[in-house]
Amino acid sequence: MDLEKILILDFGGQYSKLIARRTRECGVFSEILSYTSSPERIMEKGYKAIILSGGPASVYEANAPQCDKAIFDMGLPVLGICYGAQLMANLLDGYVEKSGSPEYGSTMVQVDKKAALFASPNVEDVTATWMSHTDYIKTVPYGFNITAKTENCPVAAMENNSRKLYAVQFHPEVTNSIHGMDMLKTFLFDICGFKGNWKMSSFIDDAVAKIKEKAGNGKALCALSGGVDSSVAALLVQKAIGDRLTCVFVDHGLLRKNEGDEVEAVFSKFGLNLIRVNAGERFLAKLKDVEDPEQKRKIIGSEFIAVFEEEAKKLGSVDYLVQGTIYPDVIESGAGSSAMIKSHHNVGGLPETMDFKGLIEPLRELFKDEVRKVGLDLGLPENLVMRQPFPGPGLGVRIIGKITAEKVAILQDADAVFREEIAAAGLDREISQYFAALTDMRSVGVMGDSRTYYYTVGLRAVITSDFMTAEWARIPHEVLAKTSNRIVNEVHGINRVVYDITTKPPATVEWL
Repeated sequence: MDLEKILILDFGGQYSKLIARRTRECGVFSEILSYTSSPERIMEKGYKAIILSGGPASVYEANAPQCDKAIFDMGLPVLGICYGAQLMANLLDGYVEKSGSPEYGSTMVQVDKKAALFASPNVEDVTATWMSHTDYIKTVPYGFNITAKTENCPVAAMENNSRKLYAVQFHPEVTNSIHGMDMLKTFLFDICGFKGNWKMSSFIDDAVAKIKEKAGNGKALCALSGGVDSSVAALLVQKAIGDRLTCVFVDHGLLRKNEGDEVEAVFSKFGLNLIRVNAGERFLAKLKDVEDPEQKRKIIGSEFIAVFEEEAKKLGSVDYLVQGTIYPDVIESGAGSSAMIKSHHNVGGLPETMDFKGLIEPLRELFKDEVRKVGLDLGLPENLVMRQPFPGPGLGVRIIGKITAEKVAILQDADAVFREEIAAAGLDREISQYFAALTDMRSVGVMGDSRTYYYTVGLRAVITSDFMTAEWARIPHEVLAKTSNRIVNEVHGINRVVYDITTKPPATVEWL
């Protein structure tokens, strides 16, 4: 059975990944490519439809990102969202200009129920949508009908049904668009004719077959962090090539409390060839007196590669490097058109001197929630699969200021207490991410009859569906009180606990 695919052309929009996720939730496999992709490449890759993402630019500005106009003549259904809608109008001789009344946030839209895109019985005549635009379509192209409007936006949607071209000014992929998923399903199934038969359940067999074909009789090496991505990648490759896979677990001394031992214990049960390298002292020596968080990241990343290379040389000839690269890594490292958010060492960041025939990246096309499903199907314990997101540099980027062995131990203990209390309160599945961060601020306190001058620890917990935006978690006061009491009494070196109640944006989830 051929895999049906839809293409998301990325114009730098913050929701491009979310569009891809939403289509996959509907059982339609999606991929993200840059707006510069040619019609020839699109046809070659066999896409059945196209979605044009939003973006921060204005279509009438010089050097504004534009796709090839020929895309609209390929006979494929096209849905333009926000900037994508304006670009469709602009390229097809409509008119876009700056709006006198920009729209941001939840906005009521009046739709034409006779329009193909709004045919679902769930979509009401007036429905709440999520808007985020300064420009608007003033004049639609020839052959298009206006199919939705708001009080301030005369063209909230338009379509040319005969050419299968559709556009919406709002963001149906965002949960605040109450019936946005109904509109996307109408586009995918009724207009494009997708069957919705992409299932995660078939992924493991397909992935193992592809790994066997690529690896042949070769040997492979995997950098195992203990995180869900590298863990799932390792088990998939082991399933394909058995003991020809060797995993190297570099413990840089910046893991959570007892995490190194836990990782080793879990994977010993799976019979993996696992080499553990305890390199904590080495990493701390490299990080001595370093305060800048980006410099910390670079030092930790480069030293990790150095340790890994040394272990790889000891193994002799190895043909393939296994990586837990997932789709957001690829996109965030600039594979679409979004600005590079952060570099990932596992996407184009390997030293040229590493001598491998190639890479094996079985998860490269999956999102995090999809990787978790695969992990559970492979038999990984739920506590590992559902473990809290953890940055590659570890606690190195949760310690503000200089990193010392003492600070690492303090933060490990404080973070362990916080995680224990969240789990004890039954909140560990409700909160998307929670952790402790050690500030560089010390303050005066009193313990018993003695004056203390200890550090302040910050607690962070957020609720999010996509990590693009996040709300701070409303943890019950009694849980915070017990956590604070335990930390100041059980963790030497801390006399003050604060709770971060900032949303993302303006803050990020991590402090550094």
